[in-house]
Amino acid sequence: MNPPCNIAAALPRLARERPDQIAMRCPGRDGRYGQTLTYAELDARSDAIAAGLARRGIVRGTRTVVMVRPTPAFFLLMFALFKAGAVPVLVDPGIARRVLKQCLDEAQPQAFIGIPLALLAKALLGWAKAARVRITTGRRAWLADATLAQVEADGRGAGPQLADTDGEDVAAILFTSGSTGVPKGVVYRHRHFVAQIKMLREAFGIAPGGRGFPHLPAVRPVRSGPRSDQHHP
Repeated sequence: MNPPCNIAAALPRLARERPDQIAMRCPGRDGRYGQTLTYAELDARSDAIAAGLARRGIVRGTRTVVMVRPTPAFFLLMFALFKAGAVPVLVDPGIARRVLKQCLDEAQPQAFIGIPLALLAKALLGWAKAARVRITTGRRAWLADATLAQVEADGRGAGPQLADTDGEDVAAILFTSGSTGVPKGVVYRHRHFVAQIKMLREAFGIAPGGRGFPHLPAVRPVRSGPRSDQHHP
């Protein structure tokens, strides 16, 4: 039986091979490292979040808006959503509010995960009205059904989570910035992400033990694969 083609499938393998190796360092407000996560921790915590999300109906194929700053919570959430086979929807937060609402309405998400300010904007501006499940990264479930901490606690101990996705399954919907026209929702499939990882590894000579410094998580898609795969959702 072939293993699933899932962008998150490498994480459990790395957690087995080098559990204590640092996978991610995130600076704190004072410029020092505020938090580090090993591969084992990143894998276990994202498993717990994926299981907790499943209990709230965020499962394979669920379109989920993610409006979270580039913090450990963002990366834990993205791995959890990919493991679940859910479909993260990312929109450049710098675009006009009217256009942002249009993008969210077009994506037709069933769930919304965001910082407290994003949940407030959702309530006041009518963002993503179809999203029935609301999760906040805040300390309290204000304008949300649960906090991310509660979701993780609910899923703790559930064991490994990895949906049996294939290369044609939709992995994410990323909206362009709109700098050259109306923002467009670009569909990424798992095979696109897997191919891009291979391409980046070969192009930049990325090897185990190396360190990278991503400035910001990319929300602007790089075109890949047949153009027929790139369309409005």
